[in-house]
Amino acid sequence: MQIVRLRVLIGGAVQGVGFRPFVFRLAQELSLKGWVNNNSQGVWIEVEGAQGVLNLFLLRLESEKPPHAFITSLEHSWLDPVGHNTFEIRPSASGEKTALVLPDIATCKDCFGDIFDISNRRYRYPFTNCTHCGPRYSIIEALPYDRAHTSMNGFAMCPDCQREYEDPANRRFHAQPNACPVCGPQLEGWDSTGKSLGQKDEALRATVQALQMGQIVALKGLGGFQLLVDARNEKAVQKLRQRKHREEKPFALMFPSLEAIRAVCEVSALEERLLKSPEAPIVLLEISGSGLNTSIAPGVAPNNPFIGAMLPYTPLHHLLMADMGGPVVATSGNISDEPICIDEREALERLGGIADFFLVHNRPVVRQVDDSVARIMAGRELVMRRARGYAPLPVMVRRTLPPMLAVGGQLKNTIAISSGKAIFVSQHIGDLETAAAFDAFQTTIRSLQGLYGHRAATIVCDAHPDYQSTQFARKSGLPVVVVQHHHAHVAGCMVENDLEPPALGVCWDGTGYGLDGTIWGGEFLIVTGVSFRRLATFRCFRLPGGEKAIKEPRRTALGLLYEMFGPDVFAMGDLAPIKAFSTNELSILGVMLEKDLNAPVTSSVGRLFDAVGSIVGLGQETRYEGQSAQRLEWALKGLNTDGAYPLRLTRQEAPQEVIQSISSAHGAAGNPQASIIVDWEPLIWGILEDVRRKIPVGLMAARFHNSLVEAVIGVARLVGQERVVLTGGCFQNRYLTERAVGRLVREGFSPYWHQRIPPNDGGLALGQVAAAVWSQPVPRRETDPDKPAGLSAQ
Repeated sequence: MQIVRLRVLIGGAVQGVGFRPFVFRLAQELSLKGWVNNNSQGVWIEVEGAQGVLNLFLLRLESEKPPHAFITSLEHSWLDPVGHNTFEIRPSASGEKTALVLPDIATCKDCFGDIFDISNRRYRYPFTNCTHCGPRYSIIEALPYDRAHTSMNGFAMCPDCQREYEDPANRRFHAQPNACPVCGPQLEGWDSTGKSLGQKDEALRATVQALQMGQIVALKGLGGFQLLVDARNEKAVQKLRQRKHREEKPFALMFPSLEAIRAVCEVSALEERLLKSPEAPIVLLEISGSGLNTSIAPGVAPNNPFIGAMLPYTPLHHLLMADMGGPVVATSGNISDEPICIDEREALERLGGIADFFLVHNRPVVRQVDDSVARIMAGRELVMRRARGYAPLPVMVRRTLPPMLAVGGQLKNTIAISSGKAIFVSQHIGDLETAAAFDAFQTTIRSLQGLYGHRAATIVCDAHPDYQSTQFARKSGLPVVVVQHHHAHVAGCMVENDLEPPALGVCWDGTGYGLDGTIWGGEFLIVTGVSFRRLATFRCFRLPGGEKAIKEPRRTALGLLYEMFGPDVFAMGDLAPIKAFSTNELSILGVMLEKDLNAPVTSSVGRLFDAVGSIVGLGQETRYEGQSAQRLEWALKGLNTDGAYPLRLTRQEAPQEVIQSISSAHGAAGNPQASIIVDWEPLIWGILEDVRRKIPVGLMAARFHNSLVEAVIGVARLVGQERVVLTGGCFQNRYLTERAVGRLVREGFSPYWHQRIPPNDGGLALGQVAAAVWSQPVPRRETDPDKPAGLSAQ
């Protein structure tokens, strides 16, 4: 029998998932000799045996790989044998860094069993893990993924853990964070000054007692601190709101079990799968009829029919929730608009004025990773905040990319880097409104680039000159590529859905810097690659007070009505937005609108939602982003109507010299002049008439949503482009998205929307890379010589 040697290099998410132990066991089963190790590119294998057996080995590598692994490349070559006598796991090797870092993975059922088995040596140990679960991205310091390159490097394994680590038959075989109560990280309870109040299980019991007494607990979790209170204690919830400066925005809840969630919320089969998935995100669920009568404190989600619910995802959370026996608020460990704390001493300083009790541990958190947020929409998952469980897995593309850094936007910031055939999108960083947030932004750039040894040749940013991320790009010293905000939204959705240009992008959001100097947000773009044409947009109106109008829908409504009626609007004292102002306020706002003083022009559909919500009386002020639009969505509950208000599509043209002068002034590729205007005036007339007739608000909300969908259909018919991409923050609205998808399909179009990348500004960085790469020459694909490769996700 002739012996040959097979060399295999596997790329993808193959480190930290038990891939080397899997290879070891497979080689032993097939009586093959050689070795396997991690390197900076993935997993390297050399194995010797008969040709037929090695072919079977190759096939089984892909078909039987560990459940959390995915292979992006498998390169192999046949060589002369060198006479290996055994099969071994060798020490890791360094080199060019292209291996994929896995996200943190929720506790597996076997580790869950260990921590609740009184006969197990890990009984009630809150840092239990194995090759199938546990911390990854939050603890890794460098590639390749070995204990020495993680924040576990300060914890030497005891003899029992070492035996598990070296035993091929054990599921902790080469589990890098492996630990136990003897040798691993430990808990400690502190008061608000840092004084110790107990260790280990005593600290956990003290935490439960603090929660039951109505205190606020700062818990050091997987990717940073969380603030916890008993979700059944209204006084504790209100105390948390007051100290955290969070007025009405809903809090997420952690429940001890799926049955506890079902007692409060409607849970579909898809939502159950998402709750129990390895990613274990916060899932947006509708409160059930019986759930309205539960003991959940009203202050958790005031006047909100939805709750963000999650299950425990670490052993520490499982133990805490089992001892509590009921749900807790589990919100980010920060003051609103700041990044979460990851260090216990930093937490004492920043959270000392919020928390009464601190539950900390001595395993360092390498990078802040917040909880992800998702919902089921149109029969599949939609990630609204991409962090724990999802980041930093990349969007894979079909060709090798130049090394670029994309710095995203100002709100819901993420960053992205391109490396090889991957675009790595960071975890959610947040709004870059504070010095602490901007520091976290810069730290994330250094961290992600450092993991992959990434050196950007180009930096990509938004066109808005005042964004912190844009200013960072301008000061970087690198060549800068500017990508218009909505172009980036559409490009990101296209690459996530494996689409090549051209496509019709429907991009609706609250705010985006337009190339004509106005605020865009109701856009229909034909994206051809690096460039785009703004084919259609919504009719513009003014926002008296600028950014202040975002928090006061009554101002937005006033600007919209002023566009229709001029100064006569101030005499319409029976309208809700007019009644919401004093005479003096109306006088000041009238001057602002008449003289165009701090009253920027917008085409935003997000602001149109605000205006309509104000007119129908759903609220004149908001306490958090998107609240007015959410009120309109909530008002739809239980209604089923195809009725819609009329809209008018009109054509306009601009002289070519105007288009060229605007484009050159702002430095982003694209035609800013829309040829079709979606005029909302007939829609507003219909709403005003229904308000006068006292039609139910829910019915008006349904007709409004349906009208917007018909605008999509109307423009799509005029354009004639089969592929229609739905993106931007407005498409977090489930009714709007699902109705648009259904109508497009019935009309013969192919709709696309987001899945693992948020439709909001958390997806901008991915789109910035995509749009910038589309400006490069496109090679042809070997598999389809008549079709350009473009930039597409696999």
